[in-house]
Amino acid sequence: MTDAELRWRASPLTRSIATCAAVAIAAALLTGRWELIAFAAPLLAVLCSLGWQRPVPTVSVTGEPALHRCFEGEQVTVTLSAHADDGGAVRLAAVPPPGMDLDVVAAGSAPTVAVRAQRWGRYSIEATVRVLGRGGLLEGTGTVAAAQVCVFPVAPPQSTAIPRTDLLDRLGTHLTRHTGPGVEYADIRPYVPGDQLRTVNWPVSARRGTLHVTERLTDRAADVVVLFDTYPQPPGPATAATERTARGAAQVVQSALRYGDRAGLVALGGRATRWLGADIGQRQFYRILDTMLGATGDHESATGTLAPRPALPAGAIVVAFSTMLDTEFALALIDLRRRGHPVVAVDVLEGCPVDGDVDPLVDRMWAMQRSFMYRDMATVGVDIVAWPGSATLDQAMALVPEHRARR
Repeated sequence: MTDAELRWRASPLTRSIATCAAVAIAAALLTGRWELIAFAAPLLAVLCSLGWQRPVPTVSVTGEPALHRCFEGEQVTVTLSAHADDGGAVRLAAVPPPGMDLDVVAAGSAPTVAVRAQRWGRYSIEATVRVLGRGGLLEGTGTVAAAQVCVFPVAPPQSTAIPRTDLLDRLGTHLTRHTGPGVEYADIRPYVPGDQLRTVNWPVSARRGTLHVTERLTDRAADVVVLFDTYPQPPGPATAATERTARGAAQVVQSALRYGDRAGLVALGGRATRWLGADIGQRQFYRILDTMLGATGDHESATGTLAPRPALPAGAIVVAFSTMLDTEFALALIDLRRRGHPVVAVDVLEGCPVDGDVDPLVDRMWAMQRSFMYRDMATVGVDIVAWPGSATLDQAMALVPEHRARR
């Protein structure tokens, strides 16, 4: 429930009364018949009663639900209602926000509207209210944000492989080169006291005359933390890359949770750093999208330009999405690598960030500068891969080299 800030002005009734009183007074002055003032006196008395009328009402606007979540292209309905504390009638009309289609499903004092957006983001559904006050002599109008609609980006169905590195010693779904409990064949070795009898390979033991066991490759789990760049970007291609950043982050989180891994999010940039600890389950996917859009307060906040230590579990794999135009974000990646985390940065900027037609020499110099940055960051252990518009994210992530074992 939100109270509307109303702007008060003369109502149509007040303007009509004032017009009639002015006509009567003007006729009395022009014709010299002062008895016509008797017709204007009651009208002037009504206008003078404005000072001792009851106070103007306060209008509260409610949207049901107040916060709605949906995906791109999905239609949702929101019911708006308004109430005046003096019990007066309130006229209510919904105002569609830019980029969102709005259709009135049910009209009336509490209209129901259906909204749909084709692009992800946070949309505020505003309501325009009109109410009469002080005996109908004043009319108040105002616009208030009645409901919020968070439109989540639709992640592509392709699964994104995690960077190849040593995974945590926890049962999962990622096949590794380590031997242990699993189903994939690894090797056959002689029996050692302490081996389980169910691992004995009886055909091989019968041929060789001694007990031999079958070793299998084990499946392990991973912790994946997505680093989301929210630093201000220059206009042009750098701003257009923000949409690819959101879709890439959603795809990585969706793939990690689909394989049973824990996923988290750290949004670097601005005055405060938003982060959500790693967890599993479908609920975690929506919590991460909420944190990415800043829709709810169901996340932690921290100050500074580095990723908070509690946000990243030990040995977590960091996948960052950024235009790599801000030095502070690059320093945060280097700090994570020094902590021992495998770090992979996806460069979502395609082409030169300078908007408009530029000299071909500028494009070539920019490409050389980016290649030097890739080389320098790889020297400190941070691998950067380009994500061109003609390739999918899983194809770009396939170019990530294998990381060395963590210290």
